[in-house]
Amino acid sequence: MSGTGRTEGGRGRLGNALSGLAVAVGCVLFLGGFAWGAVQYKPYTVPTDSMTPSIKAGDRVLAQRIDGGEVRRGDVVIFTDSVWGNLPMVKRVVGVGGDKVACCGKDGRLTLNGKPLDEPYLAGGEPASTTPFTSEVPEGHLFLLGDERRTSVDSRGHIEDAAKGTVPVGNVDARVDAVAWPWGGTLERPDGFETLPGGVSQPGPVVPVLAAVAAGVVLIFGGAAYGPVAKRVGRRKAGTGGR
Repeated sequence: MSGTGRTEGGRGRLGNALSGLAVAVGCVLFLGGFAWGAVQYKPYTVPTDSMTPSIKAGDRVLAQRIDGGEVRRGDVVIFTDSVWGNLPMVKRVVGVGGDKVACCGKDGRLTLNGKPLDEPYLAGGEPASTTPFTSEVPEGHLFLLGDERRTSVDSRGHIEDAAKGTVPVGNVDARVDAVAWPWGGTLERPDGFETLPGGVSQPGPVVPVLAAVAAGVVLIFGGAAYGPVAKRVGRRKAGTGGR
């Protein structure tokens, strides 16, 4: 019996050591992931339906802090412009400096530099635009549209402005990577822009950030639960041995 007691005591010490290690690693992952996410991302609550069906009113999104020079066609960005009311807005980039954006072509689609553009992010049956327009995007500017073309107040409403409805790239604060609440997953980069000069942007580190935080939570709770569970199991074994 003394040999068994030593064996069980050794297992207990090993289990406690491993549970302590799990908690320590979990804390590193949780705090590190949280800090990484805080540096890379900022939360933003979308106030209107102008980006449906991609993003709905009231959705809380994670937007990666980026420089305006990192913006690519197809990105959903958060920006502020004094001409647009000097409030944070969320729209999709459909044109960059040098592009000619127009609507609508013979097939009712948006055209980019004279070529029809596939827009899979629009709801089925939705028009590319409810009003015709043409805009040549100045260098260093962006042409932005909401995915809900019937109600979105976007570049089309500012065509007559000096900037032809465009916004300077420096006004971009962040790029939306994911819908965090209610969870809607990461935003896909549209294929229609992939073959154009500059291609599409690469997703930010939102997935590894969330994975690190989630793994940290699991390890912390799993390690912390080991002690109480081991004691309960030990008491049951002792009670069974006594009978």
